[in-house]
Amino acid sequence: MISISSNKPVNKTDKAMNTFERLESRVRGYCRSFPTVFTRGEGSVLYDESGERYLDFLSGAGSLNYGHNDPALRQSLLDYVEGNGILHGLDMATEAKREFLETFERIILKPRGMHYKVQFTGPTGTNAVEAALKLARRVTGRTNIVSFTNAFHGVTLGSLAVTGNVHYRHAAGVPLGNATFMPYDGYLGPHVSTIDYLEQCLNDRSSGLEMPAAVIVETVQGEGGLHTAGVAWLKHLQRLCTDQGVLLIVDDIQAGCGRTGTFFSFESAGIRPDFVTLSKSLSGYGLPMSVLLMKPEYDAWEPGEHNGTFRGNNLAFVTATAALRHYWSSNDFQLDIKHKAALLRGRLLSMAGPPAGAGLRGRGLIQGLVCEPASAAAEICRASFERGLIIETSGAESEVVKCLPPLNIPDGELWAGLDLLESAVKEIRGRSRETLVQAVGAEK
Repeated sequence: MISISSNKPVNKTDKAMNTFERLESRVRGYCRSFPTVFTRGEGSVLYDESGERYLDFLSGAGSLNYGHNDPALRQSLLDYVEGNGILHGLDMATEAKREFLETFERIILKPRGMHYKVQFTGPTGTNAVEAALKLARRVTGRTNIVSFTNAFHGVTLGSLAVTGNVHYRHAAGVPLGNATFMPYDGYLGPHVSTIDYLEQCLNDRSSGLEMPAAVIVETVQGEGGLHTAGVAWLKHLQRLCTDQGVLLIVDDIQAGCGRTGTFFSFESAGIRPDFVTLSKSLSGYGLPMSVLLMKPEYDAWEPGEHNGTFRGNNLAFVTATAALRHYWSSNDFQLDIKHKAALLRGRLLSMAGPPAGAGLRGRGLIQGLVCEPASAAAEICRASFERGLIIETSGAESEVVKCLPPLNIPDGELWAGLDLLESAVKEIRGRSRETLVQAVGAEK
C-alpha cells in the first residue's frame, strides 16, 4: 500500500498556476478544483511537480478505468510506435483496426450473443452521440428524440439538445430543439412509473409528444447525479420502444467498459439496444476513441456521409485491443469489480448521514454520497484534495461526491482513498455542526 501525505495545501504557489491563468481560457474546469501541476501518473496515483502524491478517484472522468499507464497496455503502445505502425489513417483499413474489430467481436460481442456493426466516429463521446441521433433520424424519417431529466450526452449542439442541465444548455447560444424530455426512473418518486407516463404520452395523440425517432438513455447518469435506472424500468422501456417502432439508444460512454461491473452497463437488464455509444475508457489508456454500435439492419449510411479526420486513432486501437485481451478474456476481472464495488458501498454507507443526508446513488464502481446541503459536496471534495485524494462532484446542483476509482485499483489503495474521504466528510460534518450551534446561540 502506498503512503499518502495527509496535510497538503489546496493552493500551490501562484507562480505554479500563473501560466494557466494567464494564457488558458476561463472555460477550464478541473484545474480549478485541483490547483497543482501534475507531472506523472502510475496506476491509481498522480504526482505533481512538488513530488506530492494523490490517489485518483476521478480517473479522467471515467476515461481511465485501468488507471494511469497500465504496464500491459503501455508496452503494446511502445512496441507499436517502435515498429513505425500507422498512427493516423482516417478510416483506412489498418492492421491495428482489424485486430481491434476482431478482438472486440471475439471477446465482447460473441460471448454476449450480440451482433452489432461498429462505426468509428470522431474522437470524443459527443461525436458518437451525434452519429447515433443522425442515424436514428435517417432510419425512421422522424426528427424528435426523447431524452430524460438530468441526462448528459455531450456539449455539441445535437448532443446538447438531449442534455438536461441548464448550465450546459445556456452555453449553446442558439435554441435547442427536436428533443423532448421525460422523467427518469424515480424522478417523480419511488412509487410512480415514469415509463407508464411515457407510454401514455406516446399512445395519446393529444399529448403533444411528437413520435420520436429514438429514445436515448444512460443506465447510470454519470454527470447527472448518479441516478440509476432499475432493471424493470429498462425492460419496460425496451418493450415500449419495440412496440412503438422507436429506436433505443443506450449512452454507455461513462457507465460502460466495466464501470458497473459488466462490460456494458445494461447487461444485467437483459436488454438489446438498437444503438450503443462507447468512448472514454474504450481505448483503455486515455487515448481519444469513440464508437457507435448499431444493429446491422440500421446501418443506413452512404460512404463518407458521417466522417471526421481523427476517427482512425490507431494508437487507441492498439491499447483498446490490449485492454480487452488483458482484462476481459475471463470473468475474473468482473468478479474483482464486484468485490471492490461491495467494499466501496459498505464504506460509503458508513459515511452517510449529514451532510450526506440522502444516502447513496450509483452502482458498481460509480457510486457517490448525496449531500445536504448541496454545497457540502464541493467542500468535501476540497477537503479530500487537501488530504491527497482527487475526487469530484456530480448532479444538477453538484450535490453528489462521485467516486470513480480505477477498476483495477488495489484493495489497499481503495481503502486508503476511502479513509481520506471519510476524514474529509467528518471535517465538513463537524463544521456544519459548529455552524448550527452558533446559529442556535445567536437565536437565543
